[in-house]
Amino acid sequence: MSDTAHYRQALLNKRRELIDRVAAIADDSQLPASADSEEQAVELENEEVLTALDEEARQILTLIDQALQRLEHDEYGLCLACGKPIAVARLEVLPYAELCIDCAEQQESA
Repeated sequence: MSDTAHYRQALLNKRRELIDRVAAIADDSQLPASADSEEQAVELENEEVLTALDEEARQILTLIDQALQRLEHDEYGLCLACGKPIAVARLEVLPYAELCIDCAEQQESA
């Protein structure tokens, strides 16, 4: 399997996992609220956590879709900030990484 095929498959697998997570969160949010006020407070806290997880999953889905587009245009694995190759070790952990480690660290510290 070529590197491109390997990363495409990793991205597609992660995409499927996140789509399943978003669907499960949507299903969970459709459950009826409890009549017990204490239970409602717990449900509200759970809903806040689920909302945050849903937002994170959707953001990563966007990054994955962008990475798949870069694969199609032979631009995958290049840092969007400096244009240098992103380390293979970084892509293995974050196949949707947009920045090399140096640029990511600079962006985080800014």
